[in-house]
Amino acid sequence: MSITQDYVAATPLCIKVHDTDNVAIVVNSGGLPAGTVFADGLTLVEHVPQGHKVALEDIPEGAPIRRYGEVIGHADRALARGSWIDEFKIRMPAAPPLAALKLATAVPPPPVPLEGFTFAGYRNADGSVGTRNILGISTSVHCVAGVIDHVVRIIKERLLPNYPNVDDVVGLNHLYGCGVAINAPAAIVPIRALQNLALNANFGGEIMVVALGCEKLQPERLLPAGLADDPLDPSLMRLQDERFTGFAAMVDSILEMADRRLRHLNARTRQTCPASELVVGMQCGGSDAFSGVTANPAVGFCSDLLVRAGATVMFSEVTEVRDAVHLLTPRCATPEIGQALVREMAWYDEYLARGESDRSANPSPGNKKGGLANVVEKALGSIAKSGTSAIVEVLSPGQKATRHGLIFAATPASDFVCGTMQMASGITLQVFTTGRGTPYGLAAVPVIKMATRKDLSARWHDLIDIDAGRIATGEKTIEEIGWELFHLILDVASGRKQPWSDHWGLHNALAVFNPAPVT
Repeated sequence: MSITQDYVAATPLCIKVHDTDNVAIVVNSGGLPAGTVFADGLTLVEHVPQGHKVALEDIPEGAPIRRYGEVIGHADRALARGSWIDEFKIRMPAAPPLAALKLATAVPPPPVPLEGFTFAGYRNADGSVGTRNILGISTSVHCVAGVIDHVVRIIKERLLPNYPNVDDVVGLNHLYGCGVAINAPAAIVPIRALQNLALNANFGGEIMVVALGCEKLQPERLLPAGLADDPLDPSLMRLQDERFTGFAAMVDSILEMADRRLRHLNARTRQTCPASELVVGMQCGGSDAFSGVTANPAVGFCSDLLVRAGATVMFSEVTEVRDAVHLLTPRCATPEIGQALVREMAWYDEYLARGESDRSANPSPGNKKGGLANVVEKALGSIAKSGTSAIVEVLSPGQKATRHGLIFAATPASDFVCGTMQMASGITLQVFTTGRGTPYGLAAVPVIKMATRKDLSARWHDLIDIDAGRIATGEKTIEEIGWELFHLILDVASGRKQPWSDHWGLHNALAVFNPAPVT
């Protein structure tokens, strides 16, 4: 990546990522007007907004437009050197054919171990380690969501003050459970997601399920295998049980169950754990053209550090991987893992086709305003979060990770659906990059927010945790921001620092992915 720069406020700056690129993006806040001359003589023939592409050479109609060293589309008209290239001037290419992908042909060598890094976590009986000590209350159907919200407020007011070692109580409300085709093949996705959400390491193994009683998703399915519903210490209650007379009786029963689990959780304390016990999710949302040159590469460098330390790192968002999958399958540790990655791409292609849609539904209007012309350009920037390590496992939506190292966890690209499904797969901390800005957060998992641009970080100074925009201006390198993030992850995982989303209590509702029919 080369940066035209002089560090003078009025100096026009642009970023060209790869030697073969014939476009660059404008760095300057507010963009640059027609007539602007760069140090190499490039002259803008029209206004180019910040983050948008400028042609570095004359591009004939139909010729490829290259960014990241890859073809992101073809010119739909002749484009003069110095002209603004927006979404309307690019014809999107076809997605890489899945049958022709190279599998495990360029597997990175084992990385040099990164030793000596630790965090203060909560060790669980199953060997997992949480970054938070939270009571999670699972639900089998949305019908009980209002009751759970009511009870959670009471627990926070009356019970939590008695248990100072417990960080929070979270109701795992969702829109699934009834009015659905419970035996449809795709129903396995939301069901296993709900099963695995309850097992997230941040909940300490204290299972508690509140059900209605008549729903299609019978609540016993949310209890882990081997966990019987002990009548002396139940893990499950149904609001329709005839033993309840009135709403107050239901509430008292839930509070009694919660109080027993809070006592268990309160006995837990943070212990020094190796960084290898971390499970970190990498996600982007409200992306822009800077995402792939500042924040996401810094996250990718940090991903490599975490893998070197023995940790588990997940990246996701199928539609933001699909057009760059040809760059990932060679990195899969085995051909079988490569085939699994192809399987998830094909499954999602078919899912979109059934809905009479395709990958062109991504990106969003905000992404486009930030300079992303199409999903190809977005995907090439998105996969930078994965770093350079070998991919050691591929998870279908809602599956739980079983390996340490770099993992692809298939999810939709929607911020809150991706976050929910990564939680089901086991993340205990998430890193979220954004160029346009979002107050997104998760109640059960701390979220570190990284801005792609200095403008956003300055305006949202009390919402953004790390400013990766300093990379674009040359103040910091990708490696320096990556190390900064690595150390912040250890601090947040240890409870020494609090990300802004937790400081303000900005937490999105869970959004379980349900590709199965709703009846």
